[in-house]
Amino acid sequence: MAVLKSQVVEDDFRGSIYSSLRLPLNLFVVVVHGLDREGDEHRNRVFVVLAALLIVASVLAQLVLHDAKIRLLQLASPVAVFFSPSPRPPARPLASPVADFLAPGPVCLNPAPFPTLPPASHPLTMALAAETKRVVEQFDFSDSDVDVHVKEFLRQMDEGLEKDGTSLSQIPTYVTGVPNGTEKGLYMAVDLGGTNFRVCAIQLNGDTTFNLTYSKVAIPAELMVAKTAAELFAFLAQQIGVFLKEHHAERFASNVQQSSTPEGARHENIFRLGFTFSFPVKQLAINKGLLIRWTKGFDIPDAVGKDVCALLQTEIDKLGLPVKVAALVNDTVGTLMARSYASTGKHRSIMGAIFGTGTNGAYIEKTANIKKPIEGEYDTSTGEMVVNTEWGSFDNQLNVLPTTPWDKALDLETPNPGFQMFEKRISGMFLGELVRLAIVDMMKNEEISLFRDINSSFNDWMTTTSIPKESGLLKTGGLDSAILSVAAADNSPELSTLRQSLENNLGVYNPALEDAQAFKAVAAAVVRRAARMSAVAIGAIALRSGLLNDPEEEVLDIGVDGSLVEHYPFFREMIYEALPVVEGIGAAGAKKIRIGIAKDGSGVGAALIALVAQQQEGK
Repeated sequence: MAVLKSQVVEDDFRGSIYSSLRLPLNLFVVVVHGLDREGDEHRNRVFVVLAALLIVASVLAQLVLHDAKIRLLQLASPVAVFFSPSPRPPARPLASPVADFLAPGPVCLNPAPFPTLPPASHPLTMALAAETKRVVEQFDFSDSDVDVHVKEFLRQMDEGLEKDGTSLSQIPTYVTGVPNGTEKGLYMAVDLGGTNFRVCAIQLNGDTTFNLTYSKVAIPAELMVAKTAAELFAFLAQQIGVFLKEHHAERFASNVQQSSTPEGARHENIFRLGFTFSFPVKQLAINKGLLIRWTKGFDIPDAVGKDVCALLQTEIDKLGLPVKVAALVNDTVGTLMARSYASTGKHRSIMGAIFGTGTNGAYIEKTANIKKPIEGEYDTSTGEMVVNTEWGSFDNQLNVLPTTPWDKALDLETPNPGFQMFEKRISGMFLGELVRLAIVDMMKNEEISLFRDINSSFNDWMTTTSIPKESGLLKTGGLDSAILSVAAADNSPELSTLRQSLENNLGVYNPALEDAQAFKAVAAAVVRRAARMSAVAIGAIALRSGLLNDPEEEVLDIGVDGSLVEHYPFFREMIYEALPVVEGIGAAGAKKIRIGIAKDGSGVGAALIALVAQQQEGK
């Protein structure tokens, strides 16, 4: 039947060409007769007119060919993964954003008229569409999956509060209260949370506002796997010194001068510093914590089991800097503190979360529920303590976590296989690699045409697709997760921005529209799964708070930070979309949950905890 339809289209196609050319040919005959009558004096003018008519005829024929190409491909392709995107994204995502990529519609659109007969590569195009659909479906995370994972998350939360050595570490932070926005003072903060190191000075104004100055430097790759801890922490201390000299030169010089006297620097002139250290630690006090393990590409065995605050303080003292490491802060705890300080109204933030290079969360827990011993002193008057979940390691045993072949391959590439299994499915550090692994597997399939010359006939101006050996697409870790945001944001008919990004950032020369569509579909599926898994953690903690059914609590405020939740289009909306399906939350409970960005959470939050530590020193 498809062959008969195709034949009809081809007959119409030939008829259209004949019709488009018949008029200019008839005019040509008239013009020639005119030449015989008028003589040579009008010959040049007539030739100009004739040339114009032939150009018009050629353009008409090209347009007819282009329309015929689209109709032929629509008849030939039973799997409509490839589509013409809408010119603008929806205000909120549909029930299944990935389904957009699988919706019926015109296929293989081309911006320029097709210069020859439609290509004979339809079977390969259909194979690419079918393979893309197969890969996309493996990243599906259904409503029932969300609910099952929430139940398992709650179980592992309880387990972590009872004993050490569990998947969810549930680490007491010794922070027993959150700010209310009236705090004042000048404090420092440093943030070691991934591939960058940030140094900040924060002036708290006491009215929920603050002024922040900061500098940021990349961590040299060799220091992420240094032989000794001292190498890394000496580098961090040097950056603190550079920052003080640049931004607080007078106070720095005064304190250095005082430090050289027998009395030393005055206590009140020493900068109190909050150290945001976004790796698993066993916290023993507000300013003391032993490193449990490295994540996010760091691997320095010499530091494991040591007090990271003491390691930094030792290197600071070697440089004679007037700085005291007053508080050890996980970035999620800092996010919670910053959100609480900046929030207005009576709504208290119950949770801080990071969805960026890594992922983690901290929440307020009743101290009575923390069954395992809490070493060291802390303020017991509030009856609460902020707990650092370390949820990146949720379900390391893979009781419920979905595992595709590419999840397995990615895990084996990392320095810590078998650990941080939740994080490896959610965080920005790994999402790009997941997409890359899936795309490379598709490229190895001889039956499809992804990023191959066979698709060049669909490209503009008959150019050829090619990938050099040095392309990031062919290297482990070579696909930056930032391109996933580009793919999600590009809704142009020809995906021109994404195709340009594939060429500029990955070295894919002249990718075809079909290549970009397949890439966009796989990327969207990977990120949508990440967003819905993020909803698992948020939903579980919202349930544990016990406030969803409290009529006096109109809003459950959650502070979030990180590149994914800030910059990936509709990431928060995809989280919201998954919350109502959780048993115990439902539509009414989901409306109570408010997810807001906590700006400069790791810096401002760390400064606030340094302030808390200073207050405890005076007690």
